[in-house]
Amino acid sequence: MALRLGDTAPDFVQKSTAGDISFHQWLGESWGLLFSHPKDFTPVCTTELGATAKLKDEFAKRNVKALAVSVDDVDSHNRWTGDINETQNTTVNFPILADPDRKVSDLYDMIHPNANDTFTVRSVFFIDPKKKVRATITYPASTGRNFEEILRVIDSLQLTDNYSVATPVNWKQGQDVIIVPSLQDPEVLKQKFPKGYTVVKPYLRTTPQPDLK
Repeated sequence: MALRLGDTAPDFVQKSTAGDISFHQWLGESWGLLFSHPKDFTPVCTTELGATAKLKDEFAKRNVKALAVSVDDVDSHNRWTGDINETQNTTVNFPILADPDRKVSDLYDMIHPNANDTFTVRSVFFIDPKKKVRATITYPASTGRNFEEILRVIDSLQLTDNYSVATPVNWKQGQDVIIVPSLQDPEVLKQKFPKGYTVVKPYLRTTPQPDLK
C-alpha cells in the first residue's frame, strides 16, 4: 500500500556511499528528504544530484538531511559520483543509498509497474523529526525535479508547524500568509499576530509572515 501523509516513514538498514544507514537513527532530530533515482549514470539524475549538493547550506539551515536512493549498488554509486562532481561542478556531500534488492523501493512504493517495472519513478518524501511523512511529490523518470519547489514545501511545512497559518498559492519566503479559519477570538488573534492582519473574507485573512522581524 502506498504511504499516506501522516504515516510513519518505514525504517530500514541499507548500504550507502557513507556506509550502512539505519534510517530513523540517521535522521535523528532532523527533517529528512528521501528522493529516488531510476538508475545511475543517467542524465537527468546527474543534474539533480548536482543541484542537491549545491543546496547543502540551504538544507542545513532548515535542519534537513538529504538522502538519495538508486537501485544500483554502492560501487556503481561511487563511480557515478565522480561524473556528477565533474559535470555539475560540485562535490556530492550527502549519501546515496544502494537498493539493488529493491528493499527501500518496495517499502516506499517507488516502483510503479505501469510506468516501468524495473526502475523507480522520481519520488520525493518529506519526513519530519517525528518520522512522519508530511508531503510527497512524484515525477516521471523523464522530468527533473524542481528543487526551488522542494525548498518551498519544506519552508511551508516548518512555518505552518510553528504558527497558526497556512501558505497561499505560489507562496515564497517573506510573503504574506493566511490565518487558519479555526482562529476566531479577536484577543487570540491580536496576541498571535501582533503585526496585524487583513480581512479579505471572514474565512480569508492574511498576515505578514510571523517568523520574520
